[in-house]
Amino acid sequence: MSNHIDFYFDIISPYAYIAYKKILKINNINFELKPILLGGLHNLAGITAPAFNKYKMKNMQNDCELVAKKNNIIFKWNSKFPINSLSIMRGYLCVEEDKKKDYLNFFFDAYWKDDVDLSVKDNIKSLLKKLEINEDQFFNSINNQNIKDNLKQLTQEAFEKEIFGAPTFIVNNKIFWGQDRLEYALDEVKNI
Repeated sequence: MSNHIDFYFDIISPYAYIAYKKILKINNINFELKPILLGGLHNLAGITAPAFNKYKMKNMQNDCELVAKKNNIIFKWNSKFPINSLSIMRGYLCVEEDKKKDYLNFFFDAYWKDDVDLSVKDNIKSLLKKLEINEDQFFNSINNQNIKDNLKQLTQEAFEKEIFGAPTFIVNNKIFWGQDRLEYALDEVKNI
């Protein structure tokens, strides 16, 4: 039996935040974290994000609050939603392996729990300081062509697998889209 689930995410997705908080409580499954640029994925798939539809946006805010409350996850809708997550997602790729989990926790919490505007460079610098990540090295790295290409490639690969949103889980080449499909992905792991 395999205990492996691919987890495609972008920090900009409130549902990815909720899914990530659920994942942190699961110990017997290996989650392979696959960062993507959700805006890029939407462009490839020709999708208009819910953030740009006032009816969907209102429902999404209410829905996230309900789901978070039901799952005992501290959640606050970010007043600066949506932002461009490009720097943050590239940053995940360039931070050292032993800092990736803390990086994700800090940035997810800052955006979806503490209402921090992550489009402001000084706010990113503040988080990097708390994480003891050298800010000069960080900002140089996110502009490195290899890091840029890596995020583009991961996003393209997601699109080629017919992923169209975040979070998405893949088990046994089957797609499970949305935080509410995590349980189905876990069931699929048991059936392998």
